[in-house]
Amino acid sequence: MYLCTQRLIIVEMSKAFTEITRLSEKDCFYIVERHKTEFTYPLHQHKEFELNFIERGKGVRRIVGDSVEEIGDYELVLIGGEDLEHVWEQGRCKSKDIREITIQFSGDIFGDGLLSKNQFASIRRMLKRADHGLAFSLPSIMKVYSTLDTIANESERFVQFLKFMYILYELSVSDEARILASSSFAHTERSTESRRVQKVKQYINDHYNEPLKLADLADLVGMSPVAFSRFFRQRTGRTLSDYIVDIRLGFAARMLVDSSRNISEICYECGFNNLSNFNRTFKAKRNYTPRDFRAMFKKNKVIV
Repeated sequence: MYLCTQRLIIVEMSKAFTEITRLSEKDCFYIVERHKTEFTYPLHQHKEFELNFIERGKGVRRIVGDSVEEIGDYELVLIGGEDLEHVWEQGRCKSKDIREITIQFSGDIFGDGLLSKNQFASIRRMLKRADHGLAFSLPSIMKVYSTLDTIANESERFVQFLKFMYILYELSVSDEARILASSSFAHTERSTESRRVQKVKQYINDHYNEPLKLADLADLVGMSPVAFSRFFRQRTGRTLSDYIVDIRLGFAARMLVDSSRNISEICYECGFNNLSNFNRTFKAKRNYTPRDFRAMFKKNKVIV
């Protein structure tokens, strides 16, 4: 558990850098607190979990997978998943004293045996959801703020570890953690669901670039279209059409990042049959046009 102000080491891999963290095999986690005037670290990914807290960063732009948002005065995000690209960029932030606390840790510190215990059930579920990135609400942040505020400067390592575990637990029982990246962009499933919902979702993932009709999807699970539409919404909290659009947008975002195909090709390959509608829907859901979204990921990277 080291406290330092040096930048971490990174190497370039594909479209994003793979970060080689300073996490020691003999330590439970790595923690660093920084005060800065701007964000300069490039888009990156790493195999460790990362809990990132930002204070006085209103206007900073956060990118996690295909989620692009502007943050407020307080930010707390948990990143999991080895291939989940993420970065915090300066955006419209004008603050001259941005505070950032980053805690990186390996899931191995718990071991399969410990995470399987009842007392760790909520933490286990949270770590799984973090494959897509989790953003915590302001009330959740305030609940752990006093602990976060002192953890980097805690001299007793065991006490520091206890504070870390307290933060994880309190966040894990929060009902307001919001998933960031889409499952089709992150290439992982979000949660365990009923077999009928899983079957339909798998079919959509496999055939997202084809016409998808409610009647055909309902027939997959032996239900009438009306009953299935109601069932899907009750089980997922979303309409079937909204889910299909988000899956297609996730695959489109991944193609924008990982390929040089033109936007028109991506539009039709992802199941959209109208370029104007694709551009309009993408901007409405991602806050950026496909062209601008691609530009954020394709811009020149600098090792710092």
